[in-house]
Amino acid sequence: MPVSFPIQNMPFKEFFTEYGEASQYQIQEVVGKGSYGVVAAAIDTHTGEKVAIKKIDGIFEHVSEATRILREIKLLRLLRHPDIVEIKHIMLPPCRREFKDIYVVFELMETDLHHVIKVNNDLMPEHFQFFLYQLLRALKFMHSANVFHRDLKPKNILANADCKLKICDFGLARASFGDSPSAVFWTDYVATRWYRAPELCGSFFSKYTPAIDTWSIGCIFAEMLSGSPLFPGKNAVHQLDLITDLVGTPSAEAISRIKNEKARRYLSSLRKKDPIPLSQKFPNVDPLALKLLERLIAFDPRDRPSAEQALADPYFYGLANIEDEPKAQPISKFEFAFERRNLTKDDMRQLIYREILEYHPQMLQEYLHGEEQTSFMYPSGIEQFKQQFDHLQGHAGKIETIAPCRRRYASVPRERVCAPLDEEVTGEKSDDENHIGTETAMSASDNPPMVLDKSESEASDPSSQSVKKSGGRTCCSARCMLRSSSISASQYVL
Repeated sequence: MPVSFPIQNMPFKEFFTEYGEASQYQIQEVVGKGSYGVVAAAIDTHTGEKVAIKKIDGIFEHVSEATRILREIKLLRLLRHPDIVEIKHIMLPPCRREFKDIYVVFELMETDLHHVIKVNNDLMPEHFQFFLYQLLRALKFMHSANVFHRDLKPKNILANADCKLKICDFGLARASFGDSPSAVFWTDYVATRWYRAPELCGSFFSKYTPAIDTWSIGCIFAEMLSGSPLFPGKNAVHQLDLITDLVGTPSAEAISRIKNEKARRYLSSLRKKDPIPLSQKFPNVDPLALKLLERLIAFDPRDRPSAEQALADPYFYGLANIEDEPKAQPISKFEFAFERRNLTKDDMRQLIYREILEYHPQMLQEYLHGEEQTSFMYPSGIEQFKQQFDHLQGHAGKIETIAPCRRRYASVPRERVCAPLDEEVTGEKSDDENHIGTETAMSASDNPPMVLDKSESEASDPSSQSVKKSGGRTCCSARCMLRSSSISASQYVL
């Protein structure tokens, strides 16, 4: 039974929507941990929607990490698209000058594409087509906003059983502007090697293009088709060897266009290799799929199609619809002016606080008009919410019933110089009565099922039948997948 935290039944509930939103969520279980902190599954008691709440610890210990966090939450606010994970809310810190952690509320997804590929050996051609279509559609939107993701890989693509994919983790992403110095722009590039474009492996170019993301999408698509990484290099040299083993060594003309003399000498010294037909590496795969894959993983970035061009490929005939493939407005360089400045921890704290206010319209207006009372601590409920996370972490995410954290009501901001928060009348009774304990049923989908975990799927649905990659056609086309608006949710994996 999920851990539940009852909602307060009070006449002024709406008053606290802005300042005490921590009581709006029922924490259920910890679903992910990492160096950033912890992710918990929860229910939004206002809407009944399942969400994932990401607690990011100690974000100001290193300015570089704070910058990455600011960049990610800002980009996700600006890039709202069905195929990009959405930030639904960020909780308001109690004091803008002293907060150290933030709580970001995301839509909840069940798993990631890495897990889907790992546990499914019965995905059908329609799955591959629909997966790639969603990824390219998101890429088209990002690139039209002049944003490069730079770290696309299966673990950074969230997935649901209804075949919905969403790109996440924009910590390494960058917004490109015409006057951005490329040397500074790319100095911290540390994306996963297996999905890294060859021009990044060898520093072949001084100015990179959106084709670096196109290459990554091609590698991911190939991994869907075969079930294993396409270029699992052990180091940069081995990575280039694996790449040239498949796509062949670049032509003399392509090498001559590389400005880096050292890179030119290295490529010229390579043993001549002819490309291997993809049909040999991927037998029994749709020739149209392989033809598009060949374009996506072209060695020369100029030979790779843009996301928009790839969406127009014959492989997507019957599925693609330009009305479902919007472009974004280019992002203003003023949104990322902080990238060009040397900032202190206090500077980053103020910038992140300002970004959080985008999810608190009333507070934002007060802030912009200079009406904020900076000597007061707002009753944000963060301390109580932190106790819930700490309890779950201390019990290794174990689901059990515990006493709910009590909400401290206040009709006005409380002064920070007052008595400690823990000083309360211990005999005071809780007014908690309302309790939401039942989970909303997963809505039915017209999409062909995607098994996220075979043992779990068979246990929960004995009548379900897995579809074999080589046998028959799916009950619904990829177009049916696209039409479905059903998004189920049970677990969020980073």
